[in-house]
Amino acid sequence: MTALSTRGRIVIAALATVVLAAGAVGYIRIAAAKEPVPVASSHVTLSPGPRLLVSTGRHLAVIDSGTGVRTVSALECVRVYAAAGTGSCLRPQSPWAYELVVLDADLREQRVIPLPGLPNRTRVSASGRMVAWTTFVGGDSYNSGGFSTRTGILDTRTGALTSTLEGFAVTIDGRPHRAADVNFWGVTFTADDNRFYATLATGGKRYLVEGDLAARTLRTLTENVECPSLSPDGTRIAFKHAVDGDPTKGWRLSVLDLASMRVTPLAEPASVDDQPAWLDDATIAYTLRGSSGDPNVFSVPADGSGAPTLLAADAESPATLSPTPLQDRRNS
Repeated sequence: MTALSTRGRIVIAALATVVLAAGAVGYIRIAAAKEPVPVASSHVTLSPGPRLLVSTGRHLAVIDSGTGVRTVSALECVRVYAAAGTGSCLRPQSPWAYELVVLDADLREQRVIPLPGLPNRTRVSASGRMVAWTTFVGGDSYNSGGFSTRTGILDTRTGALTSTLEGFAVTIDGRPHRAADVNFWGVTFTADDNRFYATLATGGKRYLVEGDLAARTLRTLTENVECPSLSPDGTRIAFKHAVDGDPTKGWRLSVLDLASMRVTPLAEPASVDDQPAWLDDATIAYTLRGSSGDPNVFSVPADGSGAPTLLAADAESPATLSPTPLQDRRNS
């Protein structure tokens, strides 16, 4: 391996992180510039039911899957997720400071954790026990763009906090790997609350890694997989991959079968810069921004068939609160 090729891969990794960071900064600034969202008088709950959880104008909101009625809470969140009555809200603490808020089903705060940098992703395990998040932070000298990612995990049952994955032992293709340029983002949990999947970037490449929280280990499974999301049945991963391996060309939403490692591109033709969410074993939701920068939530079949369907306008960060499929609610 030549020094030139190594530098080239590091530059690509830096560009990928800069693209992600620029998107995060832009999205947050666009949301902040909007008019305040009206606050609904009715009660918002994260308890299981036929509803879609979203962030609408920086506020946690739920959309009824039967009627399409949207109820917006007073809680400000730029990213949200929930499962089994546990919610995660990434909210501003000040203009340039954010925090993770763990919520119960009635939106009562259970724990607050200050976050370094700008919020980007959050996930809750299916049991509601584990909460993960990713932020963009600055100051890493290896990255010419000045940004890197920081990913943490909280065990809500024991209170154990893993503030970063950077101390985990990493193996790439079965060989131990240590480098100053490692970045992780986009955690998704398996059913046992110990194993998880995430993205690793190092040496100009992006990998899907499988993690063991108790053992503090991470091992690579395949390349060019970002922002993984495990299906409810645990057999597939929805993700975005860089077109031609170059993140500056955009991302294609796809599904990876974990048994065969076969990749199926999905019917969404636009570049999707999001961690997708499964509505059920056959349907995937994601955020897509129009030319104006306004976010909208779409769904698409997980088998590559069909076409994108609009679920909710002026919304992002989707998470289903029920396995009941949401129908097209274009006027929601």
